[in-house]
Amino acid sequence: MLADLPEKELIARMGQQGKRLRQLARGTLPHFFQPVESSFILEEKMELDSPVEILDSLLFVARVMLEQLILRATSCVLALASVTITLSLDGNRSHVRTVRPALPTNDRQLWIKLMHLDLEAHPPPAAILALTLSAEPGSISKVQLGLFSPQLPEPSRLDVTLALIAKIVGEENVGKAVLLDTHHEQEAFRLDRFTVPTSEPTGTVMVQGCSAMRELRPAECVRVVSAEGRLDAILFRQKRYVVVRAYGPWRASGEWWNSSLWGCEQWDIAARADDSPLLCCCLVRDLMRNQWQIAGLYD
Repeated sequence: MLADLPEKELIARMGQQGKRLRQLARGTLPHFFQPVESSFILEEKMELDSPVEILDSLLFVARVMLEQLILRATSCVLALASVTITLSLDGNRSHVRTVRPALPTNDRQLWIKLMHLDLEAHPPPAAILALTLSAEPGSISKVQLGLFSPQLPEPSRLDVTLALIAKIVGEENVGKAVLLDTHHEQEAFRLDRFTVPTSEPTGTVMVQGCSAMRELRPAECVRVVSAEGRLDAILFRQKRYVVVRAYGPWRASGEWWNSSLWGCEQWDIAARADDSPLLCCCLVRDLMRNQWQIAGLYD
């Protein structure tokens, strides 16, 4: 009945929606097929014939499963960004570990090495009955360097090195130090994961007079000779150094709202002794105790 109605009168009555309904009824509506793709899931499961307690036997099975994940990711021009290992253990328990390198990669040997180191550091507490590997896809990253840029270390070497260090000192003690914007502590910081840059920094950065500082933990106490706010000499490690140059002071304080109040003055000085090379150091004065300390030495 709708198909038999005149088109112009139907549009005048119902608008363009009436035209679409009439075309649907007559089978003349132009449209395109839209394929429905299944969700892309990288996951492999395997139940073991007998309980496994040896790590090498488990990795032998995981190697085959990991190869299937890499093949499926490669077919979509992707790489594995992280792999989650779920172990079903005897006694209806589970053990879950996630391995995440610095950059997405499809290097099977690297994944096996990282999984081996992680499971060695965090072994499952019981025999393994089943294994599930689920991966998170990521883009294949390539670092584009300039013609005269220094060569960066391979990301795979960084990942393996960090995993070896974390196995010895613990994962919470590995990373790069990032200062916190807080007044609670004088040297508050956190540890972030090491990352590899995915592109060359824009612009030209000229670094002049850059030096590294070796922080002394704990800081060493020194005696300071000063006159009229000017630093003249310091007595450090049983030697007397004459101050050649001094920069500062830079003042900082915090915790003024409770009993753990702290405040300090920081100086950067260059001093020289008769039989020693030039000493460049960070000199700190504790304003609460009126105590001078060497916090770090500049190389």
